[in-house]
Amino acid sequence: MKEEQRSLLLQSASLFSPPQGVKLSYGTAGFRADASILQSTVYRVGILAALRSLKTRSVVGLMITASHNKVTDNGVKMADPSGGMLSQDWEPLADQLANAPTSEILVSLITEFVEKENILLDGEQSAQILLGRDTRPSGEYLLEAAKQGIKSVLGATALDMGVLTTPQLHWMVRARNKGMKATESDYFEQISSSFRCLVDLIPNGTKINPADNKVVVDGANGVGGKKLEILKSLLNGLAIEVRNSGTGGGVLNEGVGADFVQKEKVFPHEFCSKDVGIRCASLDGDADRLVYFSVASDCSSKIDLVDGDKMLSLFALFIKEQLSVLNEEKNERSDNKYQARLGVVQTAYANGASTKYLKQSGLEVIFTPTGVKYLHEKAAQYDIGIYFEANGHGTILFSEGVLSWLEAKNNELASLAKGSEQQKAASRLLAVSKLINQAVGDALSGLLLVEAILQHMGWSIHKWNELYQDLPSRQLKVKVVDRTAVVTTNAETRVVSPPGIQEAIDSETVKYPQGRCFIRPSGTEDVIRVYAEASTQEDADSLANSVASIVDQFLGFGSAK
Repeated sequence: MKEEQRSLLLQSASLFSPPQGVKLSYGTAGFRADASILQSTVYRVGILAALRSLKTRSVVGLMITASHNKVTDNGVKMADPSGGMLSQDWEPLADQLANAPTSEILVSLITEFVEKENILLDGEQSAQILLGRDTRPSGEYLLEAAKQGIKSVLGATALDMGVLTTPQLHWMVRARNKGMKATESDYFEQISSSFRCLVDLIPNGTKINPADNKVVVDGANGVGGKKLEILKSLLNGLAIEVRNSGTGGGVLNEGVGADFVQKEKVFPHEFCSKDVGIRCASLDGDADRLVYFSVASDCSSKIDLVDGDKMLSLFALFIKEQLSVLNEEKNERSDNKYQARLGVVQTAYANGASTKYLKQSGLEVIFTPTGVKYLHEKAAQYDIGIYFEANGHGTILFSEGVLSWLEAKNNELASLAKGSEQQKAASRLLAVSKLINQAVGDALSGLLLVEAILQHMGWSIHKWNELYQDLPSRQLKVKVVDRTAVVTTNAETRVVSPPGIQEAIDSETVKYPQGRCFIRPSGTEDVIRVYAEASTQEDADSLANSVASIVDQFLGFGSAK
């Protein structure tokens, strides 16, 4: 490392002392903590982002957000050149840089890493990092810390994209690296025009109840609500009312947002019993999660939740239908035959009723361990891969091969059978590929896709919710001496260690009709998570408690005596 670069790093690092007695770890959500202790961490992630850009010779992103956490928290995470999450290979370096106790140790770690990775810090090669932040007040000064980190690497420049949803920043990074236009207005134009295309292709004769042409959206008092106000002005054929947009004095994520609605199963602030029968949706704090709901009755705050599993089912049915139409080969002259492989990816936390419904609908369902990185990676192995978690985070991935086929098919049909059902199916699938954010889960694009498909089907939220009935479930946590003692296999559905515990779980589970139960170690604390479902809530609770006792017997503090 040149002396100029070393001095620059030492000088800037001295301005950002790490908090004492705090150890941070980079996970799926990046780094998250109380905003007051994050300046040093964000500065160092700025350096990390510059190194990643130099190594990949691509644009990367840095987002300052704590998603659905309380407003006094904040966080920082990176977007890789694909628009996806930071490569897992780089997470250990992120931890090392964030936790380096002194400027000298920090620079030593950087020096060692760039030598190992053959990254030249001579200023000859340029690096570009797109920056975004959500609406938290702490975002402004943390953004400045990120800029200082980036500027401390020779040749690196920061491009401040302003206040954004997390998915918008990921979309911009992906678009920039594909050589596409990548401003916020380009994002809005792409998803709004794709939505209009899908609406224009709604089959003739589809009956849409005027009351079903409106959706009321809880913006979590965050950035998603603000952006949805802009987006709705670009749409026709859909009325959107935004509540909790952050302008009326409400607090970010406090009694509002997708995380609150999904976990508490009650309506958020600014909604009331008068909303019975209306289709409602809720974004989370940085708009990367989406759930739908309807108010159950006019004398209760309870809701009928339509979660990520139901969104996955809706999307999978629609895409399967379009592929089926395309594969009805009416034109024997066509030499453009292609059997696209459609796959649905879930974790063990997906409700068993959803999995059963998807399989009965003729869809290929595969499981991965818990975590977006596993789901996304598996979905990418299909021509069209769909994944969603129950919390409303997920997306649809289209391979380059299937997109090329769809483009060619659409062009071929335009000349041979313009306006045919097959051409419309090809056009719809292409529109879906442009509407959905393929970089990461995106509540805004997901909302528009749900609305377009419901109009296409002529369905109300109630008809959608009746696709299947969720099995009652219960989740528990059991404190243990050492969570690493539990080793799982089969996408975390079976335990291989300690010996004997899986057999004990099995013997308990078979006692309950439609019983299913699994355990897995937490990724962040010394607890074992228990998930159980059964045909009644009473049985699901009983099964969860029985298995929690088994876990405590094998791994709890009593077992260590």
